[in-house]
Amino acid sequence: MSASKKGLFIVFEGVEGSGKSTQCRLLSERLTLEGISNIRLREPGSTETGENIRAWLAGGSDIDRFSELFLLSAARSALVKQKLKPSLVEKRVVVLDRYIYSTIAYQGFARGIRRDIIDRINGIATEGLDPHKVFLLDVDPEISFERKKDNISDRWESEDIHFHRKVRNGYLSIAKGNPTLWEILDASSDEKSIHQLVWQSVLELFDQI
Repeated sequence: MSASKKGLFIVFEGVEGSGKSTQCRLLSERLTLEGISNIRLREPGSTETGENIRAWLAGGSDIDRFSELFLLSAARSALVKQKLKPSLVEKRVVVLDRYIYSTIAYQGFARGIRRDIIDRINGIATEGLDPHKVFLLDVDPEISFERKKDNISDRWESEDIHFHRKVRNGYLSIAKGNPTLWEILDASSDEKSIHQLVWQSVLELFDQI
């Protein structure tokens, strides 16, 4: 088994505490076990620029919604140029925790920034790079926040439940609008069952591209 000639780009999305990071790790470990070259990345982060912006956003209290959008886009631009595109050229599988859809859900649906503005900025930051598959780990925020109640660490996790319901509804709207790209998974299931569903979908991707 091997990745396609152009590599494979897989994204995980979801509300806080949905299990994205766990599923990214499990997929990366499974790929490695199967002898498939891969890299696990996160947004914002995985570059010096991205990690600095991540720390700034986590602690900043005077950052408005547009500043938030521009900072996240700067981190994304660095990630695309420094890690994403080079990894795909090297025929690796990229496993990414959050991408442009987080911006649409959080800064768009929840913060109220117009979609056309977000799409324009996302297009510049990504240089048009789209994933092959997006997994949405869908869960009621009230359930997911029970998992994180003792580990609230950033500006988004500190928002109230109404904010996170808007985020969830945003994700569902995006996913249902493109069912070929997106796969919605029940994040309230156990992590091993979710991983098996992810793995079966990834195996199908290898056959398609």
